[in-house]
Amino acid sequence: MQRQTILEVVLECSEHPSADEVYDRVKDRVPNVSRSTVYRALEAMVELGVVRRLNHAGVGVRYDGKVQRHHHLVCTTCNRVLDYQDPSLDDLPVPKSGVSGFRITDYSLHFTGICAECSKRRRG
Repeated sequence: MQRQTILEVVLECSEHPSADEVYDRVKDRVPNVSRSTVYRALEAMVELGVVRRLNHAGVGVRYDGKVQRHHHLVCTTCNRVLDYQDPSLDDLPVPKSGVSGFRITDYSLHFTGICAECSKRRRG
C-alpha cells in the first residue's frame, strides 16, 4: 500500500518533486509512513525503471514519473523543473562509447534559464 501510494504521488506530480515533497504528500494519505520508507521506495522504483531520478545541478535530486525520453527546462531563480518536448532533440546521435570506458545508454538534455513566473516578478 505504501509503495503504491508513493508511486501514485510521483505520477500525479508534474513539477518533479523531491523525496521530501513526495514524503509530505504521501504522509497526508498514509500517516504512519516513514521518511526512510519513501526514500528507499523511490530508489527501488528508479532501479526498476518506473521512475526517473533527475540530477540537475543546483536543483537537487528530483523524481519524474515520465520515464520515456524527454528534456527539461530548469529555472535558475526558483529551481522549478518543467518538461520540454522537442522531437528534433530526441534524434541526436549518441556519441560512440569508449571515452574513459564510459558506456552511454541514454540521454536527456536540460536547459537553464528563467521561467515565465520569475520573469513576470522581475518585470513587475
